Amino acid sequence: MSDRIQSKLRQPHAETGGLAKSEISMRIAFIGLGNMGGPMANNLARAGYELALFDLDSNKVEAVQAAGAAAANQAILAAATAAEAASGADIAFTSLPNPKIIEAVALSDEGILGALPRGAVWIDLSTNNLECESRIRAAAAAREIDFLDAPVTGGIEGAAAGTLMIMVGGDAQVFARCKPILEKIGNRVMHLGPHGAGYVAKIAQVVLCYLNSVALSEALMLGVKGGVPAHIMLGIIQGSTGASYVADRYGPAILDGSYDPGFALGLAHKDMALTLELARSVGATLPMCEQVEAIYKKAVDQYGFHQNHLMAVKLLEEQNGTFLRSA
Repeated sequence: MSDRIQSKLRQPHAETGGLAKSEISMRIAFIGLGNMGGPMANNLARAGYELALFDLDSNKVEAVQAAGAAAANQAILAAATAAEAASGADIAFTSLPNPKIIEAVALSDEGILGALPRGAVWIDLSTNNLECESRIRAAAAAREIDFLDAPVTGGIEGAAAGTLMIMVGGDAQVFARCKPILEKIGNRVMHLGPHGAGYVAKIAQVVLCYLNSVALSEALMLGVKGGVPAHIMLGIIQGSTGASYVADRYGPAILDGSYDPGFALGLAHKDMALTLELARSVGATLPMCEQVEAIYKKAVDQYGFHQNHLMAVKLLEEQNGTFLRSA
């Protein structure tokens, strides 16, 4: 990390928002303003950082600009490309859908690694695999840019509230210097070990969401087919050893037929595919994950990438000729 960035992160805090005086002038690029990236960028804007933003959807950039202007009355720049956003930045954040896009944003002619200055830090908040991590980290190192893998969990509610868990892999000293900024978007910021550790932890924990969603739907189906109303069956599950975040958060979204609009079905399948890629990388055999990945793939093929993620449950409902609905 460059002396310039070190000094900005080390200086004592001012009275304005808890930021160090020199932190206020620190420039941060944020690329990818989707369901998670947009709220995270909003929190950095509200904290008073100078931001340069890029997303393929200009409306998402304008939404963050409006949030920053209302909260901190500072200029937030809209960039025409990822490279333009990264040019001159001290830190670049990326929040992107999959490894192919991450690599393209890093290495293309209009990518960030050719634009970031030496000594800058790239923090990837995405879910990624180890093969892509190795390639992008090597490319960053060749340009003397520090890299941290820092995927997040906590849902769109946590992204909006700034209460995400952030799982970081990479150099401990780089992490320590960037932690004050990461704490603007998450309240549980953990350094897990070397490069790739963050990605591994994210995939290992997020897989339970999808396995639990399928298991919940099957438990509900068994109860309903046996004569127990769906809403009563869900309440029993929520108050038993089967209680879980998935039952509490997603059970009602199954029963009301909304299938939860907070996350895309195709992105859920992407996470399951990354799980199997990671399993092959580390030599793990995960038979339940293989079955659930196949369910999500079939759901994407049948209903479409952009459908709500719990549409995977609809496959089970159609197989059984029974829709899990509240009375």
